[in-house]
Amino acid sequence: CGDVGFGKTEVAVRAAFVAAHGGRQVAVLVPTTLLAQQHADTFRNRLADWPLRVAALTRFESKAEQQQILADLAAGRLDIVIGTHRLLQKDVKFDRLGLVIIDEEHRFGVKQKEAFKALRAEVDVLTLTATPIPRTLSLAMSGLRDLSIIASPPPRRMAVRTFVRPYDGELVREACLREFKRGGQVYFLHNKVETIERAAHDLAKLLPEATLRVAHGQMPERELERIMADFHHRRFNLLVCTTIIESGIDVPTANTILIDRADTLGLAQLHQLRGRVGRSHHQAYAYLMVPSRDALKGDALKRLEAIESLGELGIGFTLASHDMEIRGAGELLGEEQHGHIESIGFSLYMEM
Repeated sequence: CGDVGFGKTEVAVRAAFVAAHGGRQVAVLVPTTLLAQQHADTFRNRLADWPLRVAALTRFESKAEQQQILADLAAGRLDIVIGTHRLLQKDVKFDRLGLVIIDEEHRFGVKQKEAFKALRAEVDVLTLTATPIPRTLSLAMSGLRDLSIIASPPPRRMAVRTFVRPYDGELVREACLREFKRGGQVYFLHNKVETIERAAHDLAKLLPEATLRVAHGQMPERELERIMADFHHRRFNLLVCTTIIESGIDVPTANTILIDRADTLGLAQLHQLRGRVGRSHHQAYAYLMVPSRDALKGDALKRLEAIESLGELGIGFTLASHDMEIRGAGELLGEEQHGHIESIGFSLYMEM
């Protein structure tokens, strides 16, 4: 458990290297295709000097490429495979699987996380997350799972300044222009694919100075890959997107994020999204925009108050504890990852 941008990927690379160097195969399970591609590039670059074969198994690969990767895995010719839920399908066979790394663990269900254990009893599992889901946190706190925390941030890293505000065109314009003037880039998150083009059109009218593109999960694979690569290489400065950017996307020059209708997103999601900015030594800003503060009720208000008040570095674990208090800890032996115990509170539940 380490906060966003604290170096969990580095831990994964080193663990995979040790396992692969010892003659075992490694499977890295990630929630999104974009993150799988990013990890595949990172692993290849870091392990370039060693005779280890790394492949990505996602929808970006053609059918023929996928079949070749599956054949190589089954024959033991492939050392490290990085993939999305595609890795959980029945046609994926391993020759000598030794280590499973689950990145962004909070994005997977219990059945998916347990699927690898059914393959072999002696498979080691390393799960990485900034915000453990309530059930996982409960397992760790009760001693059923080992927990290791990366507590120290990278040098010169600054906390993201977080504001909860009613939606206001002037605020959006001011926040974007301030970022553009220092040569940075902006994420504008609008989490409805049906209306994202309209939101982008409105933004283009509000910010004629911006070069703007749209990215969401229903686009053709190659187009999405190209847009994310262009954003990374600073070919445009405003990305209007859905939560597809939530997990692990690393663009050091993007240091402002505006989240439309932040009240509809979960606590871990908000923290992950805020972690897309502030990945260098510049001060970063996150604006969580809501219809109006007075209209917010119950858990939505609690989530936003928690994320606004906990703005310092390394706060993911504390946020996960808040999340567990708000939603409950789920079932240790069942498939529910939250719920059931919120009526008595977590502390009393643990004492019982």
